[in-house]
Amino acid sequence: MSPLRWDVLLLAFVLALPVLAVGMRGDLTAEEVAMRLPWCLLAAWGTVALLRLAGTPRAVDRAAPRPARRAEDAAHMAHTAQEEDTEHSAA
Repeated sequence: MSPLRWDVLLLAFVLALPVLAVGMRGDLTAEEVAMRLPWCLLAAWGTVALLRLAGTPRAVDRAAPRPARRAEDAAHMAHTAQEEDTEHSAA
């Protein structure tokens, strides 16, 4: 994921607003503000990456049987095997 996506840049701007405000108030020098702005971009990138990871649904393997159906399938297969055994023994 690129750190220059619009959602990352927007969140980085929001996170940079307090840093810029403190710098404009005079509590931080321009050098200190410039040193902290990349951290805002990094924090925004990490936050967006985490939210995208958490928001993405997991891939479902349609070929794998569901656990509840496995027991039903096993019982059905056992019943079918018993029927086949009785058919073969009768002949």
